[in-house]
Amino acid sequence: MSTRLSAGGADITIDRENGCRISSLRVDGTELLRQGPHFGSFPMVPWCGRTADGRFHDGAAVHRLPLNHPPHAIHGFGRDASWKPAGVSATRAAFVYDLTDPWPYAGRVTQVFELTEDALTLTMGVETYQDSFPAQAGWHPWFQRVLTPGGPEAQIAFDPAWQEERGEDHIPTGRRTAPKPGPWDDCFGMPEGVDVTLTWPGQLELKVTSRAEWVVVYDEQPEAVCVEPQSGPPNGLNSLPQLVTPVDPLEISSTWTWRRLP
Repeated sequence: MSTRLSAGGADITIDRENGCRISSLRVDGTELLRQGPHFGSFPMVPWCGRTADGRFHDGAAVHRLPLNHPPHAIHGFGRDASWKPAGVSATRAAFVYDLTDPWPYAGRVTQVFELTEDALTLTMGVETYQDSFPAQAGWHPWFQRVLTPGGPEAQIAFDPAWQEERGEDHIPTGRRTAPKPGPWDDCFGMPEGVDVTLTWPGQLELKVTSRAEWVVVYDEQPEAVCVEPQSGPPNGLNSLPQLVTPVDPLEISSTWTWRRLP
């Protein structure tokens, strides 16, 4: 079942049964997201990117996750789950998803979408009423590289403080390097907050911002460009765990702002 929000010339379609992903984002009738059941823009929760070998430590306990991208576990379970509606209006919608097996902890994820004619704000929270646990959250949008047939390709502009060195297994080594030119499937640090601009010359400019300090940029496929704000780096359940506790939930938000170009 899908939910549609509209504001001015912008509208989004949310497919809550397919991971509560944004299956469509249109501005003045132009589709900005790559189409297909595995694309659009999906939430990454309760972890982001790859978790090495599908294992993470919580104190002395070692937990194993399904290897959905062998040899690693990738992008969490939220993108494959059916979410429940928790309030919908013309321009705002909220959904919830209860964490369950094979995630080893009980918890609840809330995702909120707020649309205006020139921006979309996404908010996600992970909370627990029982045991504390490490978690991550973020979004994985697939923006179309070309908006119209024969149109210009998207240009990426951002100024990260560092790039996470990536091992041959695609897991960060823990070493930070100066940012390198693309193409990328890499995580970058932006300690002042994520700020990445996509420009389709003569058509549209779209800015992805977040108070989060981490962003993965993926542009190795010809069809799309991904700009993924997230609460920690890949394999962060092990390298930079953020505990969700009964009094301290994990919260993250991101705003996409666009403007038409002459």
